[in-house]
Amino acid sequence: MSEETKKNQVIKKKKRSFPTAFTVLFLILVLSSILTFLVPAGSFDRLRYQAEDNTFVRIAIDGSETTMPASEEVLKENNITVPYENFVNGKVTKPVAIPGTYQEMESKPQGFVDILKAPIIGVAESIGIITFVLILGGIIEILNKTGAFAAGVGALSNKTKGKEFVLVSIILFLVSLGGTTFGFAEETIAFYPILMPIILASGYDAIVCISAIFLGSAVGTMFSTVNPFSVVVASNAAGVSLGASLPYKIVGVIGATLITLFYIRRYAVKVKNDPSQSIIADEMPAIRERFLEGIDTNVVHAFDWRKSVSLIIFALAFVVMIWGVTSQDWWFEEMSALFLFIGIVVMIISGLSEKEAVSTFLSGAASLVSVALIIGVARGINIILDNGMISDTFLFQASEIIGKMNGFAFAVVQMILYTFLGIFIPSSSGLATLSMPIIAPLADVVNVGRDVVVSAYNYGQGLMAFITPTGLILATLELVGVTYDKWLKFVLPLMIIIGLFAIAMLGLQVMF
Repeated sequence: MSEETKKNQVIKKKKRSFPTAFTVLFLILVLSSILTFLVPAGSFDRLRYQAEDNTFVRIAIDGSETTMPASEEVLKENNITVPYENFVNGKVTKPVAIPGTYQEMESKPQGFVDILKAPIIGVAESIGIITFVLILGGIIEILNKTGAFAAGVGALSNKTKGKEFVLVSIILFLVSLGGTTFGFAEETIAFYPILMPIILASGYDAIVCISAIFLGSAVGTMFSTVNPFSVVVASNAAGVSLGASLPYKIVGVIGATLITLFYIRRYAVKVKNDPSQSIIADEMPAIRERFLEGIDTNVVHAFDWRKSVSLIIFALAFVVMIWGVTSQDWWFEEMSALFLFIGIVVMIISGLSEKEAVSTFLSGAASLVSVALIIGVARGINIILDNGMISDTFLFQASEIIGKMNGFAFAVVQMILYTFLGIFIPSSSGLATLSMPIIAPLADVVNVGRDVVVSAYNYGQGLMAFITPTGLILATLELVGVTYDKWLKFVLPLMIIIGLFAIAMLGLQVMF
């Protein structure tokens, strides 16, 4: 063996791969625990509305409660500028923080035992989405076993030859539309097993598929127009009309979606022309084997009635799911029940024996256990931060900083602070109801419209969703088989571009 060959082998041995999603999350879990030792614990008093007896309940940081008749006067006495009618008509349903009541409290550091318990509690609290993911995995496996998927992907791939990116564009715009109107986010995890084979068969890599779905959702929710889980909650809590800045929101979501489309297209064309240019070129053989097993786009797969009916029923399930989420207040319990029913129907018409159908379903569910566990571990990070009582401390310090600024600087720094707060309070509605009663009145002091506060909140927490490990991205990457570092390499330049675009939109909103 030559010296040069030996040298190359040594270099290969020394080369380290990026940590897995589980390792990344556990490292963040430990860092979150350390923060609870370093950051002072603190809390605001909160005010809760009780519709059954039309009263307000003030909850002190020691847990004691004071009940008062619900009225505009009580809100004024507590320095809360949220309109009284927003509580009565159900527009504000969560307890709101009371301005000027922040107090430091006895530290509640989260130690070694808490770190170990947090992922377990996280899995228990995330059981809805976990069940949904496992049921979906079972259905996908049955469709693969019967050849229905292979037939469907092959037919669609042949129809889109020469115009493959049109499909990517349609996916991006539809998901972005869902994101901006009803917060289409967690539900998108159902689409990867379906769309990934089609995108791969079109000559693109997995990054293109992730981008079309995940970034479509992220951009849509970041520039929400009528999303009830973010901009509607924030507007109600800030005491401003939803339509106050609607033109800016519409221009924002269209502009950001187009920017994202051009960014994806530039990358997709490069990869299609030369697959070695893919950021995940090393991982692509394994990804293709996983998603394109048994699929040959050069072979025309015959459609029998079983395959056709199975695919039609499966597609209709998504239509029903979107209807349920948007108009019937469905969430993962109802969605899981829907797909469990669809799974049973597909098993019956698959032609498989009872034993083979159940075994195939369980095998598919088992293949997504790692994704389900990542969702639970990510939730564990939020549990550590919540139990450590440091989220309110960050909010209080943020309000102290931005309250001393004015105009454009106020809006931009606020957006940056919301990007930061989005790590510690990933729930968009939770962050809105907690922060708006504190932050929105500061806009009056610096002579800026409160609708600017709502936009800064939306842009900031939405931008962080592109990469935050406590959000949906690590579960998505685990499902597909892409490492976090490769995603960061792809998305960070776009994140900077979208961030600058959002700042420009804030500037226009402040000026006009």
